[in-house]
Order: sequence, then C-alpha cells, then structure tokens
Amino acid sequence: MRQGSLHNDSLPSSKATPAEHERLAHLKGQIRHHDYLYYIKDQPEISDGEYDRLFRELTNLERTYPELVTPDSPTQRVGASPVDKLGKVQHERPMLSLDSLMNSEEVLAFDQRMKRELGTDHIGYTVEPKFDGLSVEIVYDHGTFVRGSTRGDGQVGEDVTINLRTIRSLPLQLETGSYPDHLVVRGEVYMRLSDFHALNRRMTERGDDAFANPRNAAAGSLRQLDSHITASRPLVLTCYEVTAMTGAQPSSHWAELEMLAMCGLPIPHLRQRCESIDQVLAFHRETEDQRDNLPYEIDGVVVKVDRADWQAQLGMKSRSPRWAIAFKFPPRKEITEVQDIVISVGRTGALTPLALLKPVDVGGVTISRATLHNADEVARKDIRVGDTVRVERAGDVIPAITERIPILNEARSDSFHMPLHCPICNSTVAREGAYFYCTGQAACPAQLKGAIEHFVSKTALNIDGLGKKTVAQLVDLGLVRDLSDLYRLRAEQLLELEGFAERSSTLLLNALAQSKHVSLDRFLMGLGIRQVGQHIAKVLAKEFGSLDAIMSANCVRFQEVREIGPEISESLVSYFQERSNRRVIDELRILGVSIIDTPPAQSSAALPFAGKSFVFTGGLVRLTRDEAKALVERMGATVSSAVSKKTSYVVAGTDPGSKLDQAKKLEVVVLSEEAFLELIEQQQEN
Repeated sequence: MRQGSLHNDSLPSSKATPAEHERLAHLKGQIRHHDYLYYIKDQPEISDGEYDRLFRELTNLERTYPELVTPDSPTQRVGASPVDKLGKVQHERPMLSLDSLMNSEEVLAFDQRMKRELGTDHIGYTVEPKFDGLSVEIVYDHGTFVRGSTRGDGQVGEDVTINLRTIRSLPLQLETGSYPDHLVVRGEVYMRLSDFHALNRRMTERGDDAFANPRNAAAGSLRQLDSHITASRPLVLTCYEVTAMTGAQPSSHWAELEMLAMCGLPIPHLRQRCESIDQVLAFHRETEDQRDNLPYEIDGVVVKVDRADWQAQLGMKSRSPRWAIAFKFPPRKEITEVQDIVISVGRTGALTPLALLKPVDVGGVTISRATLHNADEVARKDIRVGDTVRVERAGDVIPAITERIPILNEARSDSFHMPLHCPICNSTVAREGAYFYCTGQAACPAQLKGAIEHFVSKTALNIDGLGKKTVAQLVDLGLVRDLSDLYRLRAEQLLELEGFAERSSTLLLNALAQSKHVSLDRFLMGLGIRQVGQHIAKVLAKEFGSLDAIMSANCVRFQEVREIGPEISESLVSYFQERSNRRVIDELRILGVSIIDTPPAQSSAALPFAGKSFVFTGGLVRLTRDEAKALVERMGATVSSAVSKKTSYVVAGTDPGSKLDQAKKLEVVVLSEEAFLELIEQQQEN
C-alpha cells in the first residue's frame, strides 16, 4: 500500500524559481491524479516504485522551499501534533439515521406508502450498500477540504478534520473546476476486511488487544487524539450523499452521486438505479448473495427515492428521512447457553426479562446478555435457565434469542415466571396484555432513576452533570424523590456525593438554573410520557402552543392532530389525569421552571429574518448556542456551521476562531453578542 511521508526537518531555503513553482504544481497534480486512480478507481496506471519517485521529488522540493507547502499537498497526510481532546462541530444539516426494515413485505409497504403520498403509480429508486462503519460529514470550500466531523448526536459531532486528512481516498482538493463553492457531503469511514485482519495481526504481535470487528477498528482509529496513529491505520472513505451545496442542485440522487464522482470523491461501486420496487428486491437478494465475497462489511442496502423534488416533498421525520430506508440483511446467528434469567425495570416501570448468556462471538461482537422482550415471548419460545439457544444480532446490532435448541435426554429447569413483586422496590406487579409493570411509580428507585435520566437528557432539558452515577446517588440517598426535587438541591448536599467538589457542584447548580427556561417541546419530551418522543412532542407543541392547552385536551381533541392516534391520545390523557404527575408539574412551576409557549405558526416569508443566514462562533454569555440558534430560526433564519458569501451575519462570541477571519475576508457582517441581541430586539419591535 502506498504511504508516502514528509520529514519535518527542512533545509535552509532560498526563493523558488518559476520553473520550480511549475514543477511543484505539476507533481502535486500528478500525485493527486494517481491517488484518485489507485484509491478510488482501483485502476493504477503506474507502479508503486514510480509513484514513490514522484512523492520523493515533491517531498524534497517542499523541504527545500517550506513556504510552498500548502494544506492540500499530498505530503500533508501524515498527521499532526496530538490534541488534548476532539472539538465539537455543529452540523450544517442534521445527520439523520434511517428507519430499518427487515423483510420484503415491509419494503413493499414502504413503496406503497411512497406512491400514496406522492400520488403516483411509479417511483424510481437508487440502491446502494449500507456500509458498516462510522458516518462522517466532510466540507469543501472552493474545492478544498476544510473540515470533517463524526455524526455524534446528529446535530453536533466531533471534529476529526486532522484525522480525515490522513485517509488517502479522501481528496484534499476536488478534481473538477465545476465543483460548488461550498459542498457538504456525508460518507462512511470503514476498513476493508483484509486490512482489518492485517491490522489485528500487527497489534497482537505487539502485545496489544485486537479490535472486535472492522467497525470498532474504524471508529477507534478515526477518533484518535494523535492523528499519526490514524495515518498508520488503513481507513477507507466512501461518500453517498450531498447534505448542502451552493448552486444548482442535482435533480436526482443518482445525479448527485455522479456529480460527486466528477469531483473526484469516492462513491459506492456497487449501486443500481431501479425503475421499480421489484428491482430493489432483486438487488437486495443479489447483494446478500455477494455479501461474504465483498472486501468490506455491509449489513444491508440503502433504498432512496431517486427524484430530488420528491425527496423534498416527502420531507423528514425527527430522526430520519421519509424517502429513504435501510433494508437490512438477516442477522448472523450463533449457539450458546442461558446461564440465568433476570428482570430489568425501565423508567416507565416496564419489567423486561433478560437472559444472561455464556459469552459468545456473534458477527465479531461478544454477546453475554439478550432481551427476552416479555413474558409471552419467553413462554412461546419456552426459554429456561440452562437451555441451549440460538442467538442473533437483530439488525446486526441488538442481541436476541431466536429459538431454543432441544438436546436429547436433557434435564431442564423449571419454567420461567414473571415475579409478583418488583425486584427493585417490592411493589405489586400489574399486567397489561403481554407486559408487566411495577406499580411503585416514583416510589420505585429504578423508575425514578430512569425518569430523571430521561428528564435531564440532551433532547429534553439538557442538564449537564447529571449522569447515571450521580442520579443513582441522589435517589439512593433520598435527596431526590421526584423531578421537582432536582431544583431543591443545595451545594452542601452535592458536596456529599462521590466525585463532587466545589467546582462541579457549582457547575451542576448553574446548569439546573439555566434549564429553568425550557421550550414546550423539550419539557414534554422530558416528562417521559409513554409513546411521546421527540417528534410527537414537537407536533404537540406546534398544535397546542401551551402546556395548559395540552393538559386540558381530551382524546377526541388529540386525535384531531395528524400523527396522533388512539394509543398516544390515551397515554396523554392518562398521564395528565394522574394527580401525582400534575403535582410534580405544579411544583416545577413553583420552583421557577418556565415552560416557553410555542408561538403560532407563521408564513416563513413574513418572518423578520426570512432568507437570512447566521453563523455562530465562539462562546456566548447571555445565551447558549442552542438558544441563540432557536431564536433566529423562529424568526425565519437558517443557521449554518460554515461561513460563505451567502452568510448574512456572523455572531462572534469569546474565542471566535477561524470563522471570524473567514467572515472578514468575505466581508460578511460581524456582530458581537450585544449587537446581535440589539438586532433581535429591533426586529421584535418592528
């Protein structure tokens, strides 16, 4: 494998001649061209020896004239000085996940739904492999690679720019002169199987622990603090989606992929444009047949409505696009033994039986426990302690027992029965259909801990400093008996907790104070109402506007809202009819929690910042970044993570970084935090 390196030591330089300038530019172009043929097209035109000769010549020229070294030079892929931690990057567009379908019937139903929503009898799809790696966002400005990040939580990822630069299949400079001024692309970083096995051999020979599977190897390699380590790992990148770009948008996903290929970016070789859902099913079957012969791991195929205008019409859900799905392969299975069956208690009180297993490797992952879902499922499969069972990774991820394997003349243990009392709090267990629930509610420490963890999570009130360990201590010590007690905590109480000092106590109390001003959708999400997730919470907030309006609604009113059916409406009514729940909400309000009403929907064109684009850089004092973003978005603006000619305003806080320099260079209006708030006030007054 071609590597190439640049020594850091440089010779005393004199001014380069025009001929040397020209030669250096020629060498860079030649090496980029041959990297593209070797790493992306897999069609090398020259020998490794000839490639090394070109690379050495470029290296020597740059050593002689270090002022000519540019960030996009092929020599700059060897890594940089280690960093203390990976920074955070706000994605320009959310990096959504995909809904996973497991069989052809579900895919046919998806096709019917698409046809129904689009009002057509014919839909074309693009189908491509679902790589088993690490999703990344890469950004190009004026054809030059400027930033890369991991998916993270979909909104904010880790900055892995330096590490991505070391991956030779990622071009530092796009190939064609017709690329967009600004291009944001999503891709997957992974390892070929042969490279993965070779890496593990090298690691075990050194006495290091081997990676469990290629995905873990790729993720661990890309998230290194020392990019020299990343550079030594055989990572590969494949791009599969444009998430943002300037200029004319491709008319289809297939055209989008072709554009990326024209720019010199690696795209899936194994892909197909399908004229019908039957062709999609055929591609899936053929790809599954080839799965074990492919040089990399895949766990299914991705199916996307091809036409871009139809994608826009179909839109997005809170966590996934409506126009794309992952059509997974059947999971891999192994045989092991059930060593015990225990009960897990969730935040809603649901009791779930878990099988503790003799550890077994399933598709490269060691499995030691698997969910048994519910009592009916245990009875149907007749799973008992000591049984030999077949275990699969459902969707190649979640461990599950598919069946018991009978053994001739085996002596079996007694049948499993759900407990009559909660194993955590000893409260009575109630049954609803196939499901069992602890009736202890907030009196059950397991439910209370789960409810608090949910309430403080990033998608709810987003309170930093309340991890599982801290929540467990607060509940176990009796300091928090319901959600409202969080806002009664005092510094002296926190100082008694393991791991807390004066600074961490102050930070947590400040985070609690900041969380008192919360949007309606986040508050609803935080309550943990059964069947009310992030998306439904936003739907409710938009429809009703205030918490009081939601609390006073009945089932009939809820079911008038699109996306809310009988089960969700009954869950909402039941929750708000419960006196203890209303008491906690009242207590939260008394303690200063202000639930911000959702304003009535307005036409975006009528909003004060319609058509405007904001970029935030540096730290803000009076607002959090999320609050500032939400503020301008409610006023019709878009928020971007990158500065371009189309940016209307850059809001610069403390330590603003390179975005401020870029704004000045492009003559974009720069606002201090105070000036930004004044602008907001002016627009609100108007």
